[in-house]
Formats: sequence, C-alpha cells, structure tokens
Amino acid sequence: LRSEIFISLFATKVGKYSEDEFQQAYGSFLKNGKPEFVYTFFKNAQINVSEMDVETLANLQRFKDYLGEEGHFPNYFDNPKDLVSQLRIQLQKIIDEKRWTY
Repeated sequence: LRSEIFISLFATKVGKYSEDEFQQAYGSFLKNGKPEFVYTFFKNAQINVSEMDVETLANLQRFKDYLGEEGHFPNYFDNPKDLVSQLRIQLQKIIDEKRWTY
C-alpha cells in the first residue's frame, strides 16, 4: 500500500470488502510499516435487535474480537461531530509528530 493513513468506519455491520480492505491495510502495516497509521472507528449506534440478522451481529462481534486479538483497539464515536473531533485530534498528533503542514 502506498497510503500513509488508513481509516475504517463501521456501524452495525462489517461487510466482506470492508473487512478485506482492513486486513490488507493492517497486514501491510505489520509487514512493511505502511500505512503508518491505521485507525478503526465504530459508531455507537442504537439498533433494534429484532430487526438485525443474527449472522450480521455475529460477524460484527467476530470482527471486533479479531481486532482485539491483533492488538488493534478501535475508537468509538456517537455522531458525526464526535467522529470529526476524534479524527482532528489524531491527525493533529500526526502533523505535530511529522511536522507536516497542511
């Protein structure tokens, strides 16, 4: 991968392609150190379990368990404003560390 930063966002499900993209980016991070920063965010979404497919819920939990096993701990956000605030903090840390300008 040629990117410096990888950000994945999830709410009530983890799609196959999203999971594949995460695994590719995280695997590259572990092997090559690129992308240098891998962030994963889950929305604290209220769900109606009676409307959710059991397989979808199980897949979401399996993915979260996988992240923990890999030592990759996600962030959680409540709404778009909260997400932007958290991203701004993380990106500012990168800018300060790398002394990048924007």
